[in-house]
Amino acid sequence: QVQLVESGGGLVQTGGSLRLSCAASGSIFRINVMGWYRQAPGKQRELVAVITSGISSGHITNYADSVKGRFTISRDNAKNTVYLQMNSLRPEDTAVYYCNIDQLGRTYWGQGTQVTVSS
Repeated sequence: QVQLVESGGGLVQTGGSLRLSCAASGSIFRINVMGWYRQAPGKQRELVAVITSGISSGHITNYADSVKGRFTISRDNAKNTVYLQMNSLRPEDTAVYYCNIDQLGRTYWGQGTQVTVSS
């Protein structure tokens, strides 16, 4: 069994920054892709950013257009942890942010952490 524990959410003003963390534990063997998704009230869950393991080559990252240049995803394979540095936050970034990992073809989700950006 795999557990994902997210932290770092909270309330911030427009233009502020937050750093989310997600630590995986349990039956960890080899995590392939790690990522962050978000879901705003009344909207579908959407991709924010993903990052590959970097084991065979350098890390490959992919971002939603809406966060490019403002958010940075990174990971520490030794700690089985993925991070999301969020800068220049906007009210439209308000959502519950979910951690997601892919291991051996199975997908796991965290419980979510609330990010609220006030105008």
